Amino acid sequence: MPLRITSAPVSGIKKRKTPSSTRPHTSPFAAHARSKPNVRSPGGAGGGGTLKSSDEPELDYGPLPDLGLSRHVPETAPVENVLDALKYVRDSVFEELPARAGMNSTRIAQVLNFRRSLPPLVSVAHVHTLLDAPTKVEREIMELATAGRIRRLIVPGRGNDAAGLGDCLVLTEDWENIVRESSVLDEALKEKFLAVLGRIGNTCAVPGTAFPAPEYTALVRGGFIVSSSSLAKGTLSLPSLPDLAISANPMAGASSRTGSNTLSNEAQRPAQPQFHTATLFLSLPNTGPYLKILGAGRDHLVSLLKKSKSGEVPLYLLRDRWDGAVESERSFSVAKRARGEFAGILPGKTKKWKDLYGMSFRWVLEEAIGAGLIEIFDTGSVGPGVRTL
Repeated sequence: MPLRITSAPVSGIKKRKTPSSTRPHTSPFAAHARSKPNVRSPGGAGGGGTLKSSDEPELDYGPLPDLGLSRHVPETAPVENVLDALKYVRDSVFEELPARAGMNSTRIAQVLNFRRSLPPLVSVAHVHTLLDAPTKVEREIMELATAGRIRRLIVPGRGNDAAGLGDCLVLTEDWENIVRESSVLDEALKEKFLAVLGRIGNTCAVPGTAFPAPEYTALVRGGFIVSSSSLAKGTLSLPSLPDLAISANPMAGASSRTGSNTLSNEAQRPAQPQFHTATLFLSLPNTGPYLKILGAGRDHLVSLLKKSKSGEVPLYLLRDRWDGAVESERSFSVAKRARGEFAGILPGKTKKWKDLYGMSFRWVLEEAIGAGLIEIFDTGSVGPGVRTL
């Protein structure tokens, strides 16, 4: 006898089958593919934003309205002349350490020491970006250089066009302070070197007869003179002259060649001409690391712009990308932290602080504009826009 699962057949109650109960309920949208809810990007209303999934970061910004080049940077820069621009650029390279940096004491010390070691160089392109008056700026630069208030430092091999990193300006007082604070040079050599700087004017080349071999060696090790051969090798952080050992100690070179302790006249001759014939240029300590981090900052800014297919984004969005999804001190972020919710990562975890030591967004933006890598334009709807060139 079969086991009945329900009592319906026994009670004799049967449900009447209708065509609607045997056929699945159809919908006019059944043929459409299912997808997650979509949100329109902020640029959609102003200029062709695309549809992005709500769980993906907004990286694709459509073309923005272009009302012409913007004067946002020169109009908001707190400078009126070249001297103001030099001081402003020198003091605004890096941001202050945040209260919650996310870095231990060792890393904080590394960041501060690196910042302190960089020379007070300012690219000429940066000054032009701030003042936006090419003829007036060049005339003022020449007048200040002739008066001895600034020095123009050319780093050969680092590019001579706008995007090059080799055309820089330095306040004369800053240069002299670096020389006087050097621990590599003795007091007599410091005074002699400053006297030579005053004598050669605003040129970058140093005559080979200005110093004897030992003094050239000290100046090279201190980073104040660099040779063309070391520039070709790319060693700007600690420049070196060719065959320093022979030039500094001709006795040792002669002994190794003759096998005796007698220094012959033939062995003495090659030492001095090496300094006389070498092409020598003025430099500042740690110029290499400065140019390296400057180039890295420019490249990172351009890479953030290229995350958008159109290559252009509003200025505020580019700033957010530069800073990263970090915590802020705004009221809603503080409230989230108080509730134990995620309010962003700590600054020490971002590229801005790990690789660029807290480089300021405004500073690198001005550098990239002056180098001709990007341009800033008016949109009329979402503030200034930035695009790659």
